[in-house]
Amino acid sequence: MEAKSGAQINTKAFIQSVIILLVLMITAGVLTRVLPAGSYTRNEVDGRVVIVPDSYQVTDHPNYPVWRWFTAPVEVLGGSDALIIITIMVFILLVAGAFAVMEKSGILTAALARIVRAFGGRKYLLLVVITGFFMMMGAFFGLFEEVVPLVPLMIALAYFLGWDALVGLGMSILATNMGFSAALTNPFTIGVAQRLAGLPMFSGFLYRVPIFLTIFAVTAIFLVRYAKKIEKRPESSLVFGEDKVVRAKYSNLDLEKIAANSGGLKKASIWFVVFIFLVVATLFTSPFVPAISDYALPIVGILFFIGGLGAGLLTDQPKKTVWKALLDGVLGILPGLPLIMMAASIKFIITTGGVMDTILNTASLSLSHAAPTSAAFLIYGLALLMELFIGSAGAKAVLMMPILLPLADLVGVTRQVTVLAYCFGDGFSNMVYPTSPVLLISLGLAAVSFGKWLKFTWKIWAVVVPITLLFLWLAVAIGYGPF
Repeated sequence: MEAKSGAQINTKAFIQSVIILLVLMITAGVLTRVLPAGSYTRNEVDGRVVIVPDSYQVTDHPNYPVWRWFTAPVEVLGGSDALIIITIMVFILLVAGAFAVMEKSGILTAALARIVRAFGGRKYLLLVVITGFFMMMGAFFGLFEEVVPLVPLMIALAYFLGWDALVGLGMSILATNMGFSAALTNPFTIGVAQRLAGLPMFSGFLYRVPIFLTIFAVTAIFLVRYAKKIEKRPESSLVFGEDKVVRAKYSNLDLEKIAANSGGLKKASIWFVVFIFLVVATLFTSPFVPAISDYALPIVGILFFIGGLGAGLLTDQPKKTVWKALLDGVLGILPGLPLIMMAASIKFIITTGGVMDTILNTASLSLSHAAPTSAAFLIYGLALLMELFIGSAGAKAVLMMPILLPLADLVGVTRQVTVLAYCFGDGFSNMVYPTSPVLLISLGLAAVSFGKWLKFTWKIWAVVVPITLLFLWLAVAIGYGPF
């Protein structure tokens, strides 16, 4: 039987993710029964709805029956986050379909061959350069969901170079997340949080530079060491069995021959490069142009889809083959959609059950009598906790910062340190929690289970967390400001 084009979600990985998310949904439901309901007063300030500090009040529990815990994944499609959830689901279908077309028509293989030849076989230099590129996209521009179209390309490149899907995920989405977290001018974390804190926009930049460089070094060393290990012993790959066939398909290709004979794809390649240029232009301008920022994700998805499908139709492949590849790609990623809905339902359950503000209030009370360093660590931990329920960095900042800032002022933690601790907690958890749609999408595109992902990444978190705690301690010690 002919292998299907594009990413195909592994059945075992899908079942594992469903079980994990189901447990989290039930846990969220139980919290709505054991915690008191309560709420903060909210006011609109400069177009944003923000919490009024010290306004928390216990309220009556809403009527939220147990059976609705299990209908929540469907109910989210009619809730306040429905638009972004539907956008993400359409986005993943467009990306998966376009990738399958490019793979089937040979465009992907030719592009990768040219990239490898351009680096003259220095593949570990290529790995470090790509890792740095994705980190900078996250650190400077706050890109995260928008780089998902490039994830399959990086996975294919990793196969091409004799590595595995985990290296592809590492140098793309993991690297982007590392940059997003060790942010330099990330407008969605640093920008929003500093504005809410009354700090000069992107102030404190010089202190964040060594943080970024340190995290970059850790990430690059981690990926290079793992890539060298599996190149030496392929069976040591954590996903050796899962992607053995696909890895062999790429690693056995003659790069020089492919690159030399790719002239027949000239029209298709030019078409695709034009749309990749438009995608990159959208990514780089969206943080600074509100009209684009609000629609960046669907714009990127549509551009990538048109570029991939159009390029496939311009090749010598029969049109029937191109359309079948498109269908294979869409159907292959389709099981990822209910996973996204389940992940989104956890916030929906907590909010509908009336305990979201209770969780935030209870956690913030621990700050009121803490020493400055302990308070900074607690802010870091609180952001990590809230990430489980609220994925959006900007939304989380609007929810948390009005409560955290007065408490931080009270215990002697500067607002700049508060912002830094928040950014650490908000960012690094994106690649750990199964409630992150971006993580679920990326793992689905790579056919990697959540368990294998954690087994792959725990070592880097074991280094990153102590390093960021050390930078927070130093920030408190030097009075990292301006205030």
